[in-house]
Amino acid sequence: MVSFSFFKNTFLFSILLMAACGNSASRQKARIPIISAKENQLRTNPIYKENTPIKTGAENFEAYSALLEGKKIGVVTNQTGIIPFTYRYTSTNEAGEDEPAYATDTISIVDFLLKGHNNVTTIFAPEHGFRGTADAGELIKDGRDTQTGLPIISLYGNNKKPKPDQLKNIDIMVFDLQDVGARFYTYISSLHYVMEACAENNIPVVVLDRPNPNGGIIDGPVLEKEYSSFVGMHPIPVLHGMTIGECAKMINGERWLKNGIQCKLTVIPCLNYERYMEYNLPVKPSPNLPNAQAINLYASLCFFEGTNVSVGRGTNKQFQVYGSPLLPKQGYSFTPMPNEGAKEPPHKGITCYGEDLSAIEKVNRLELKWLIKAYNETTDKTKFFIPFFTKLAGTRKLQEQIEAGVSEIEIRKTWQPGLNNFKQVRKKYLIYPE
Repeated sequence: MVSFSFFKNTFLFSILLMAACGNSASRQKARIPIISAKENQLRTNPIYKENTPIKTGAENFEAYSALLEGKKIGVVTNQTGIIPFTYRYTSTNEAGEDEPAYATDTISIVDFLLKGHNNVTTIFAPEHGFRGTADAGELIKDGRDTQTGLPIISLYGNNKKPKPDQLKNIDIMVFDLQDVGARFYTYISSLHYVMEACAENNIPVVVLDRPNPNGGIIDGPVLEKEYSSFVGMHPIPVLHGMTIGECAKMINGERWLKNGIQCKLTVIPCLNYERYMEYNLPVKPSPNLPNAQAINLYASLCFFEGTNVSVGRGTNKQFQVYGSPLLPKQGYSFTPMPNEGAKEPPHKGITCYGEDLSAIEKVNRLELKWLIKAYNETTDKTKFFIPFFTKLAGTRKLQEQIEAGVSEIEIRKTWQPGLNNFKQVRKKYLIYPE
């Protein structure tokens, strides 16, 4: 196997650039990859702050390349599992003179491993699929990746946990997904089942860590065991303030896998990352989280998915607005229509009334005010909540408190004992400074 230092080989790097980038504008001449691997790491990633070159776990390849040597590799990933790079090419200016130019692009973790002559045998795709375009909850079918020819196995629908026969051709599993720090975002549930299946089949798991775009925010009710589901499997709050690698360590360390089994786990950390740093994702983590505002509001607005209120699916402001035909017919309105990630959005073709939150300041906690306001203003309270709300909340108490008219301040007080206990457990598994 050729190690990850293959980037230093000009010929192979040239092939990589041509495959990943294609042709540019007609005035540009051939792109000449002359940047060293070290320089590339320092100036590549669009999320880097000046003088603060954050490197994701996937980019920290020196820490995991040896683990993959000679192994048959399974990869759990989607469109978020990418590695950025910088290339230099020669461009012709208006005066007809040649001059150097720089540009950035990204490559999938799967393509990255294959370019390094690693033996990737299978791709596992979570909710939304390998390319990340499927609706929330949509059945994802097995198939083959058109670019690599590798088999793709869905980890959604009836096959959330890899079966033994799907793991036969795998010596080690690499997990690379971008989480958003919310309990009901199902990538950590997929992580749980992958770890469990690998533990049962004696397959090591390597988690390539990525920063949490919601940083260290810890808030919301802690899930009660009897309400465990795929949208919440662990006794953690809605906003847990951990990276996906830290979650993996907690799942393993607290023996939350079936029968208390533990997997052979290696977490490859991000470098130069601290939890307080602002982190804007280079790609959408899923079809209905299109930007940083949606990701920031996701935990607060996702509760509406357990009500008759739309969160903007079927618009271009998903998780940045909320509204319903049963709310006061005044102020902001929108009409959901089918689009990417929402083929049949709630209230399709019906005018919804509510609020536009797309321009508000970033929130730093789980906000209940919009949920409480909508419940108080709906014209039919008997139709407001649906059973799914309890799964999202991880408890029956929240719905009961809202229906009883308990204030947000009082509701938040009831969360504190659970949050305090969680914070003590969480400390054991942290990788990055608070």
